[in-house]
Amino acid sequence: MPRFFVKPENILSDSIIIDGDDVKHIKNVLRLRCNDIITLCDGMGTDFTARIEKFESNLIYADIIDRRENTTEPPIEVALFQGIPKSDKMDLIIQKSVELGVTRIVPVITDRTVVVLRTEKDKASKTNRWQRIAMEAAKQSNRGIIPIVDLPLDFNKALESAKEMQLGIIPYEKENEKSLKVVLKDFSAKSIAVFIGPEGGFSQDEIDEAISAGMKPVSLGPRILRTETAGIAVLSVVMYEFGGFDCLNEERGSKTK
Repeated sequence: MPRFFVKPENILSDSIIIDGDDVKHIKNVLRLRCNDIITLCDGMGTDFTARIEKFESNLIYADIIDRRENTTEPPIEVALFQGIPKSDKMDLIIQKSVELGVTRIVPVITDRTVVVLRTEKDKASKTNRWQRIAMEAAKQSNRGIIPIVDLPLDFNKALESAKEMQLGIIPYEKENEKSLKVVLKDFSAKSIAVFIGPEGGFSQDEIDEAISAGMKPVSLGPRILRTETAGIAVLSVVMYEFGGFDCLNEERGSKTK
């Protein structure tokens, strides 16, 4: 069944108004008609089954058949602080992170970031593009929310932003005492910040600053992962450990209670 996100203010007592780019997609690509059934989501965790009732030039009206809580969101909040990589790698990272259940993505400008964002306009343009990718990935993967892609932050500001999370981890190739598994094993966090470096990783100064700010360095094993692989690998492990891959009818583990 086709699925779309709608603005909460467009949800009325018994009907929903669809606007924006989705109108053209419904009309011209999917070629849906009156009485066709679609799924709509308010981006805040509620799904609606709706019947298309009327088309206008830039709007579609749909009658609500039923509403229900979205059940696809993981039981843990994960923010990915991603060092901005070269070319279109960020597109892939955002897409796959959203599919895996990330809540928030923060592009980070580090000592070894090659991509140059000279002005606030450059940052806004990039962020708008990345947010669209996040929305499409959320739509495709039946998410109940659209993960937020923040404006790029300098490394120090990213560390400040991560303090609101209960646990912060930073994979580091020179860490040889604690693995990701060990750090997560007995932790009952409800929110985790994950820091991933760009190509070349974080500088030693950045690692030192992160540790001083409370981040826990972890090893991802004996192999060196590319920046576009590392975040996806960590998110997969976190989701597995905290029940993000559980079936809907499967009881959550003790860490998620």
